[in-house]
Amino acid sequence: MTEDGAVDVTRLLLPGAAARRPGPPDPGRVRRADALLAAALAVADVCVALFVPADGRQPTAVGWALLVGAHVPLVWRRRAPLAAFLALVALVLPYHALDFHHTAPLLGSLCGLFTVAMTGRPRRTVLIGVGVVGLMLAVKFGHGMAEGTQALRVSGWIVVVLLLGVYVRVHRQYLASVVERAERAERTREEEARRRVAEERLRVARDLHDLLAHSITLVGVQTSVAAHVLNADPDRLDRAAVAKALDDIAETCRSARGELRATLEVLRSSPDEARGPLPGVDGIPELAEAARTAGATVRCDVDVPEVPAAVGAAAYRIVQEALTNAVRHGGAGLSVSVALRAASGAVEVSVVDDGVGAGPSTAEPGFGLVGMRERARSVGGALDAGPRAEGGFEVRAALPYAAAHGLGEVEA
Repeated sequence: MTEDGAVDVTRLLLPGAAARRPGPPDPGRVRRADALLAAALAVADVCVALFVPADGRQPTAVGWALLVGAHVPLVWRRRAPLAAFLALVALVLPYHALDFHHTAPLLGSLCGLFTVAMTGRPRRTVLIGVGVVGLMLAVKFGHGMAEGTQALRVSGWIVVVLLLGVYVRVHRQYLASVVERAERAERTREEEARRRVAEERLRVARDLHDLLAHSITLVGVQTSVAAHVLNADPDRLDRAAVAKALDDIAETCRSARGELRATLEVLRSSPDEARGPLPGVDGIPELAEAARTAGATVRCDVDVPEVPAAVGAAAYRIVQEALTNAVRHGGAGLSVSVALRAASGAVEVSVVDDGVGAGPSTAEPGFGLVGMRERARSVGGALDAGPRAEGGFEVRAALPYAAAHGLGEVEA
């Protein structure tokens, strides 16, 4: 697993791929490995020259120098494959021209050919193969049919080695593409997870803002009412009015606590657990009643059909925030009109007040209008809000509910 807990797909698909991924192999380590291979092939070819009978004469000092020296370029076979092979050929050609043991350099030569085929393009591999086989056949058939027939057998091994090198190259490219696709899929999943976390944080922020701003505003206004009753005429205390104001505060706190508990339960639950019922248009009259307890005159007219839960929740939160702003900024004698209508496959929401205080656009910066617009956009709708020319503030939104039936999980 990765540091953030995600499953490393490449480790599951290709064991050892993660070890190769951090970067290219160490050049010194590669060169040491190739040097050991070159030494092993040199020992094997010397043993062939010593103990395996074949055509050609036993190497002299010059032959041994050419035979052993032909393996030296293999040390750089992966760093410069073509140059290493050409250097090997430059030493093997005079070795054969001097008619030394012709089978001895076979292993080193095949290793050089294999490296060229494994690291080069197919066209280069074909050209080199044709050149080597053609040169060998031309020389051998020039010495007689018997040697030419033997060269044909060797040509078969050369073709096999070239095909094996091409296969290894294609297989490595396939593995690299699998690793790349797996890494890309892993990055996509991580980006999707980060996007979902960001969306969930935004949703929770909107929920907490809508809930706490609404409840705290109502509690503040209701507390002001109670304080006004207490200070207006201490000698003739209206205990009923104070008791009603305190009861309204207690009811608002209970409602806020219930909604806050529901929000926190969503945070503590797993993504697969079902959420509780979302607030909808049927809860808008309660919002209007809560605003009345804060001293506002609220007319509420809700006439909409059954709508998807996402649209109902968006309409509820928009009305909640609009009433909160109206109560907070509207001033004394506030009158608010709340209306919900169904028209052309959309719910039209209208919250209009005649307040004399500062509207949200002129008050201190906040997230109310931003949150309302995000609520409307979440169901494919639009929202417009601003001061009215005749005074007060107006919020209007159109929330399409026909297309919202396809929504899956919705936001509270």
